[in-house]
Parts: sequence; structure tokens; C-alpha cells
Amino acid sequence: IMKKLILALILFSSSVITHAQKSDAKIKKDFSTIDLSNRANDHFMLQYGIDGWSGTNDSINTSGFSRHFNFYLLFDKPFKTNPKYSLAYGLGLGSANIFFSNTYIDLKSTTTTLPFKNVASSDRFNKYKLTTLFLEAPIEFRYVSNPVQPDKGMKAAIGIKAGTLLSAHTKGKDLTDSTGQSIYGGTYISKEYNRRFLNTARFAVTGRIGLGNISLDGSYQVTGFLKQGTGPIIRPWAFGLTLSGL
Repeated sequence: IMKKLILALILFSSSVITHAQKSDAKIKKDFSTIDLSNRANDHFMLQYGIDGWSGTNDSINTSGFSRHFNFYLLFDKPFKTNPKYSLAYGLGLGSANIFFSNTYIDLKSTTTTLPFKNVASSDRFNKYKLTTLFLEAPIEFRYVSNPVQPDKGMKAAIGIKAGTLLSAHTKGKDLTDSTGQSIYGGTYISKEYNRRFLNTARFAVTGRIGLGNISLDGSYQVTGFLKQGTGPIIRPWAFGLTLSGL
């Protein structure tokens, strides 16, 4: 359901832009008189929301509030013929935290496929997640209803983003035994780092729509999360809020 919602958001953002283009084509206006030198049009973006995986199998038990936090700095280049439209591009960091229940992900395994082990009847962590950090380069085709003051009108954007994996690790907190009793205390934390099984490059389609400095955003990763042949074809998705400005 969430995957369909995200794709619908991207398609809706695209349709808004397409409809706006047709509407603006009927309006003749001399945009050369508009001063856009100091306009604020989303030169930075903060994104926070929920994450998920499509394409998982029965051995992958995601649970809880999986979430992301992204930060981007972008250049925004308005079209000379119509500054309601612009092309934005830049760099930033994208992180994802996928939570699991009764699961141990053996990143250090020497097998050819990444093991997702069910540990419901053995020692297990009370909280367990897989965290990834990507350096990303987003590109957006943007529309704003108010080109002079974009933070006071409707806006929409469709785009793509490419990323390279900087770091990947699992983090487990509070190791418990099969009866649920804490073994080392609630402050015990274990981390394991390894990128061998993960696809170090990713490519995703994105969409945003909102008012002023707040937008709904969604993304769907086209490339697989795992390297080919190391597990199921997992495609991450994300849905959340964007706070933008400057």
C-alpha cells in the first residue's frame, strides 16, 4: 500500500507540473521585469519520515518505526522563459534506519548470501536496526505558483537522485535471553560494520508537493538494496515531510 502511495505521489506531482505547463502556455507575461536574484527557492532541504522495503521474503522481519533523515544543499536555476519552473541540483547525505524484530543480520558472514537469522527462541536484542548512510546527488524539475516568493505558494517537484554508500552497520541494544531477561543490562550496545553484501550505488525516483516551506515527499529506489545474487531483490521506499528554504 505504501509503495503505491509513494508512486501515486510522484505521478501526482508530475501531473501538477504538466497541468501548470499547459495553463501557463496560455498566459503571456514579460518575466524579464521580475527580480529573482534574492528569491528563496529551496536551496536547502531537510527530510524526515518513514522507510520500508518492498520485495522482502518471510525471513526478513522488519518492524517498528523505520525512518530516514536527509539533508541536501542545492542550486536552483529558474527558466528564463518562465521562472515558475526551475532545475535544481546539488549534494547531500541520506540516512536510513530499518528496524527488525527477532532478527540477526550477519553482515560478517562468509556465505554468498546475506543471512537474516530468526532468533526468536535464542539470545536476541531488544532493539535492532540496520543503518545506511549515502552521499547523494539529487536533481529536481520544479514548479512554483509564486516565482517571486516561492515560500508563499504551492510547489511541486519530480526528480531523481543517485547515491554512493558511505557506511553500513547493524546496531543492537540490550541483549536478552530466550526468556526475555536482559543479559548485560539495558545500556549494552553492539555494532557491526560491513558493506560486502550491499549495493554501494543506488538510484531512486522522487516527488514532492506542498505549500510554502513544507512538502510531502516520496522516493522509490529503482536499484536493488543488496548486490545481485546475495539475497532477495529489495527496493527501499520512503515517505515523509520536507522542510525547505533559503
